[in-house]
Amino acid sequence: MIVIEQILSKQEVALYRKQLQTVNWDDGRYTAMGMAADVKSNRQALASDPDVQQLANQLLTKIGATPKVVSAALPHQIFPPCFNRYSESEEYGFHVDAAVMRVPNTQVVLRSDVSMTVFLSEPEEYDGGELIIATEFGEQSIKLPAGYAVVYPSSSLHKVTAVTRGERVAAITWMQSMVADSGLRQNLYQLDQSIQALIAAGNTDRTELDKLHHVYHNLIRQFAQL
Repeated sequence: MIVIEQILSKQEVALYRKQLQTVNWDDGRYTAMGMAADVKSNRQALASDPDVQQLANQLLTKIGATPKVVSAALPHQIFPPCFNRYSESEEYGFHVDAAVMRVPNTQVVLRSDVSMTVFLSEPEEYDGGELIIATEFGEQSIKLPAGYAVVYPSSSLHKVTAVTRGERVAAITWMQSMVADSGLRQNLYQLDQSIQALIAAGNTDRTELDKLHHVYHNLIRQFAQL
């Protein structure tokens, strides 16, 4: 799990929330696959709505321009973001995201390697609604400020707990990574973040930084699947 701080500003979140109040919403179960539909209880903005498509495209641009997301996911393809909301008593039980997804109204098919949730409601606006991700270290609970995001392996069991007060609004998307192996992808992320930290510190010789960059990019060349 990697937290992305402030992928959307507070002003951008407010604009998203305002526009989402005017779009059409449908039963979220219609977009779930297999057993996931049995445990899904929420509403999802209609992907065919032009306003929803505009918001999704805006968020896609933000995702592609956020260095930490690129570093963590190494995205090759990104599914158009979807917007969902959970009102009181609504939840999404434990499930695994579909391994292969077709982008609506296209022939584009992608493998879901990395899932991403962008929070559009402030934590104090609702009770419950935590994103729970099962990891090798136990269940991790995530409830972030509006505009923050979390990325995690799509292969993880995860759920959204029942909302007991207020409303939880979020955007979700999935990415096919250039590097399918999650362990290798994590190592590449850590290497890249270390390089960026050394650059920011400003006290590492340029020759040494070039050597690290050389290793990082050659590893991507070796393992990238395009």
